[in-house]
Amino acid sequence: MNERPIVFLTALDLEYQAVRRHLTDLRVHRHPAGTRFEVGRLADGGCRVALGLVGKGNQPAAVLAERAITEFGPSALLFVGVAGALWPHIGLGDVVVATHVYAYHGGTSEDDGFKARPRVWEISHGTDQIARHLNRSATWTRRLPEGAAVPKVRFGPIAAGEVVQDSAVSTHAQWVRQTYNDALAIEMEAAGVAQAGHLNRSLPTVVVRGISDRADGTKVNSDGGGWQARAVANAAAFATALAQELTLDPDHTPAKGAPMTENVRNIARDNSRVGLQAGRIYGNVSINESAKPVLDPAAQLAELRDRLRKALKAQEVDEPTYAAAEEEIAVAGESLSERTERGRNKAVIALKRLRGLLADVAELAAHVSSIIAAIRGLQ
Repeated sequence: MNERPIVFLTALDLEYQAVRRHLTDLRVHRHPAGTRFEVGRLADGGCRVALGLVGKGNQPAAVLAERAITEFGPSALLFVGVAGALWPHIGLGDVVVATHVYAYHGGTSEDDGFKARPRVWEISHGTDQIARHLNRSATWTRRLPEGAAVPKVRFGPIAAGEVVQDSAVSTHAQWVRQTYNDALAIEMEAAGVAQAGHLNRSLPTVVVRGISDRADGTKVNSDGGGWQARAVANAAAFATALAQELTLDPDHTPAKGAPMTENVRNIARDNSRVGLQAGRIYGNVSINESAKPVLDPAAQLAELRDRLRKALKAQEVDEPTYAAAEEEIAVAGESLSERTERGRNKAVIALKRLRGLLADVAELAAHVSSIIAAIRGLQ
């Protein structure tokens, strides 16, 4: 499993809360510029996540998306919220996954009218395939609120501009429908997020929107009917399920020169130990099967604490990560002291969270993995 986090961004507090309901173990992460994110995991014990609020508009969305990418180094970026439908066949509550994002306000004004010069960002092929398979499997629907109707998931372009469109007959509305007539929905932030993802080595970026109105002058009625909350609950359910799928998706490209059928044998002699190999291991792996020393998890925890303090001093981990890691070590130590199977299981869960926190420091993450293996050896 890839332990780099998934970043979720939203524009509205309503959207933020809808995503937040699917998360657990949350703690505040403060950016030096004042932005507050929350970091944790998916509530089903899944991947590491960071959640942030960007506000309305493509420009702040781009700035804060870039900030989140720089801060967390995510494996994917998901933008979740509501949008207006551009066509009558798209139902309220439907979920739209953007195959393309149009920044539709680009253009040139000439004597014979306004000529569109849009920018377009396309979802990556692999991410698109995962999202479509998730829809076909329908497993994501388990995350919907109890009793909620299952919405349709639609794949197509989304138009992102700088105005709230709430008319079917205005000049602006007619121009959008004529110029971007394959767009399924319209909103105000996706272009900024998509550009930030594109500029960061084409980071997989997915825009998931729930349809809360029809962008045709009936928005007040739709909002009054509670469609914003229902639509974003649907979008959050699909997006969080997609995040888990993206995290579990394996990298099918092996390292050059190492065929996937190659046997790898690591042998530790005398006082040496075999640690974890960084990256993926393909083929059959055997690690000194004749010598299996019994390791003391409590002693390993004490050693980990010492190494963690040194990592903090060397600025390999920051203060918030250090504090959170100390808490997980304490939980693991207390759980082990129970000397029961239940206690050992609790310790393993705490250590898995700890391994996620320390994923960027390979040696520490490997140490945590060795402690987990030692505890499992006691069971």
